[in-house]
Amino acid sequence: MPPPEVWQFEAIGTAWQIDTARPLPENVIADVLGRIKRFDKAWSRFRDDSLVSDIARGPGSWTMPDEADMLLSFYGDLNELTDGAVNPLVGGTLSDLGYDATYSLEPKADPAAVPSWDSIEWRAPTLTTIEPVTLDVGAAGKGLLVDLVAGVLRQHTNQFTIDASGDIYHHGTTPIRVALEDPRDPTRAIGVLELEPEDAMCASATNRRSWGDGLHHVLDGRTGRPTRDIIATWVVVTQSCMRADGLATALFLAEPARLMSRFSYEFVRMHADGRVEWSPEFPGEVFV
Repeated sequence: MPPPEVWQFEAIGTAWQIDTARPLPENVIADVLGRIKRFDKAWSRFRDDSLVSDIARGPGSWTMPDEADMLLSFYGDLNELTDGAVNPLVGGTLSDLGYDATYSLEPKADPAAVPSWDSIEWRAPTLTTIEPVTLDVGAAGKGLLVDLVAGVLRQHTNQFTIDASGDIYHHGTTPIRVALEDPRDPTRAIGVLELEPEDAMCASATNRRSWGDGLHHVLDGRTGRPTRDIIATWVVVTQSCMRADGLATALFLAEPARLMSRFSYEFVRMHADGRVEWSPEFPGEVFV
């Protein structure tokens, strides 16, 4: 089998790699980049001209893009299952903690509280707010974008793997092996998984975006402060990188069994004290 064609690029503030059996035509590359651009224009809180930035200047009502119903309905489920811990309205608090549009990494003395989910009304395709709120869809949004890019690629090729900095979607004929990077030492792995065709895997760790005195990007929506007990998660879901991404975040904040009461997934997660737990049917091996 010939080596894959590898396309690497930067988008939405992170590194992407798409492996295909043959080089992608220029029109397909343009379609992929165009889809990413439209998503960023709608959902980025780091650019003044985005829809999310317009919503933050509210209150008011906005017509949302087609993917919003899938994304915001999923957030509604996660908000319910975690008793408000997973909440996409954390954007203003993250900004006040220093994870802002300029990446100042300088927290304010009194960061804003996280508005409750009830601060918005979602009736597709319209989002209505009763106060200014800053959406941050990072908990599941990158995974959704991987799914949307996969939808573009699927029209042109029957074999590809997308890796958006740990959000992976595999579409092919044979499994691939993926290492589980130890967040305490990136030169080591704590395990390996076999990712089957049409499976998605998402990894999240508190060291990926961390700064200051114990600050990082995974906030508890109930307290507005970073989580402490869990330091890394890995989730495998069939046919949905968005769900894998969102559940990888939710596992920092809720017990696996409660999330499994509504969603089917496999997982590994690491506690701050080094303990590792994983689901009985996890498709791989954990080295502990």
